[in-house]
Amino acid sequence: MTRVFVSRDLAAKSVGADEVAERIAAAARTAGADVEVVRTGTRGMLWLEPLVEVETPEGRVGYGPVAPEEVDGLVAAGLLDGAGRSEGAYLGPVEELPWMKRQQRLTFGRVGVVDPRSATEYEEHDGLQGLRRALTMTPAEVVEEVVDSGLRGRGGAGFPTGIKWRTVLGAEDELKFVCCNADEGDSGTFADRMLIEGDPFVLIEGMTIAAYAVGASEGYVYLRSEYPDAIEALTAAIVTARDRGWLGEDILGSGLSFDLQIRVGAGAYICGEETSMLESLEGKRGMVRAKPPIPALEGLFGKPTVVNNVLSLATIPTILANGAAAYAAYGVGRSLGTSVFQLGGNVARGGIVETAFGITLGELVNDFGGGSASGQPVRAVQVGGPLGAYLPVEQFDLPMDYEAFAAAGAMVGHGGIVVFDESVDMAAMARFAFQFCAEESCGKCTPCRVGAVRGVETIDRITAGVDRAENLVLLDDLCDLMTDGSLCAMGGLTPLPVRSAVRHFGKDFGS
Repeated sequence: MTRVFVSRDLAAKSVGADEVAERIAAAARTAGADVEVVRTGTRGMLWLEPLVEVETPEGRVGYGPVAPEEVDGLVAAGLLDGAGRSEGAYLGPVEELPWMKRQQRLTFGRVGVVDPRSATEYEEHDGLQGLRRALTMTPAEVVEEVVDSGLRGRGGAGFPTGIKWRTVLGAEDELKFVCCNADEGDSGTFADRMLIEGDPFVLIEGMTIAAYAVGASEGYVYLRSEYPDAIEALTAAIVTARDRGWLGEDILGSGLSFDLQIRVGAGAYICGEETSMLESLEGKRGMVRAKPPIPALEGLFGKPTVVNNVLSLATIPTILANGAAAYAAYGVGRSLGTSVFQLGGNVARGGIVETAFGITLGELVNDFGGGSASGQPVRAVQVGGPLGAYLPVEQFDLPMDYEAFAAAGAMVGHGGIVVFDESVDMAAMARFAFQFCAEESCGKCTPCRVGAVRGVETIDRITAGVDRAENLVLLDDLCDLMTDGSLCAMGGLTPLPVRSAVRHFGKDFGS
């Protein structure tokens, strides 16, 4: 039997992947060929979707992008045999494509490779190895393995994951929780969604390891309502995991009891902040909590709680399976391991790149991304979501490294990279940062709630030429106030894109 792989990822489906899969199955029946069409996650080469892969003795051969109306011709030309080199869609061995070959896929190792609904395929591709090894260790040993790996939070703050777990482990309480923050709201980010749709079992395994390490018995995934396919994929995986004994009572015969539930958010950006998420999980309005106490000590329902991002938790199984040293061998300085970078905006080749920390911003935008989609020169990129700094091409030699970015007045954040060509108005982008904050603020603290509104007004005066010099000084003072006085990163980081736009693109402000 020939296996043909077509992505069921939301991005692929949006450009016709479902119809392509149906037409391949129909063409195979017509030809009398013994073919199984397997729906996978996406490889992350979004400009090639719908991507079709055919299993051959030499590995998977790719074709893409494949339009539904091209299927019959490709099948006639030998697609089901991995042939058809004369056809424009033929790509050759997928693993040998430059985009794939240059990556180090640890967290995304199975995404686009396996059927995300198949627990059997998950195990066949090294699934559960991390959990099985963890269960042979003491909880404290598991925590120290995570500490030694150097894994830092992928949600944006970059806080060491193992230190957070160590705090929860040391907290004295009979009830503890593990919460996964899957409220992926940053512009230009989609890795959480792609991973949940393409490899949901790895998130379940990572959360189960976390539960064992800190002594938790209940877990919650806070998943945004805008991701219906991810909700469906994770729901199905949780049911399967319970049936397999990977969740529930006496997991894998170890005596560990842990179960997961999904809670769907209602679209509030602020609920990506951990304490707002906890408020929402408790059935309250999503508003930021003052810290201390930190969630690791008083989190969900006042109990010690691990709160990690999807990518952080999904990386845990490979760390436990292969050891902390193997993971820490990747990266630079204090930014160890790999990160999943997401290329979006005005970029020729958008998608997912997982590679070791230390790759430069220019390599990601130009080598992987191929420059702008418009063909015009790239002028700026925003890294780290709508609260991230705008960086000019003169800083494209900046390595993707938490400390290097911080020193440059920027942040890596969740790894989203949004590209802009030379037509962008950077004063308008700075205004948007304030406007976004004004609309998405929870309203609890004055610097964020009022400061964002005043920011919009101040930039409007600057661009209108009204007392430009005085208002630029006022803008800088306002940024100081929001940075120092806001309760959380919503208001505290909004000045980052504003100040970077003024600093690097001052002529757009008339200065």
